[in-house]
Amino acid sequence: MRYQISGKQIDIGEALQGHVKTELGETMAKYAGRPTDATVVFSRSGYEFVCEIVVHLSTGLTAQAKGHAADIYAAFDSGCEKMGKQLRRYKRRLKDHHKARPDPVELSAADSYILAATEDTEDVEDEELNPPIIAEMEATIPSLTVGEAVMQMEIAHASVLVFRNEKHSGINVVYRRDDGNIGWIDPRNAG
Repeated sequence: MRYQISGKQIDIGEALQGHVKTELGETMAKYAGRPTDATVVFSRSGYEFVCEIVVHLSTGLTAQAKGHAADIYAAFDSGCEKMGKQLRRYKRRLKDHHKARPDPVELSAADSYILAATEDTEDVEDEELNPPIIAEMEATIPSLTVGEAVMQMEIAHASVLVFRNEKHSGINVVYRRDDGNIGWIDPRNAG
């Protein structure tokens, strides 16, 4: 597994990096099987340290956790514990998908944009129908089954996930509905 351990305006020593690699490696070996890479970022928020952990698994899932504490080691341990709980919850499903998927998930590149919000929607003119782009980013679209996409969305605590359906290679969307259920959009089946 590749590790990227960094700090935002904090020096990260060799001892902390060793602790992160050891503890996170043990957690991943216990619950996840084949992680591909992990990103751990330490920062400060007021009087406490914040540790953000993102782990990409070969099944295509991305698990995220965040820990807070007055001590930097305790902040990491808190985030690592949350990561373990999250992966333990999905272990059986991850294990089933792990067996069916010998190769890592394919990722497609995509562009992502943030558009400026319009303040008054009653008097919309033609120029407001094309809001200005305030940020451009790169995103990835994973090739997943619908079940894996729902699991990925739940693990990431996201409200929506765009993915390429492995069954027919079309772009699909899963999203959390206001009633708590999951919605699935498959344009291929549209008449």
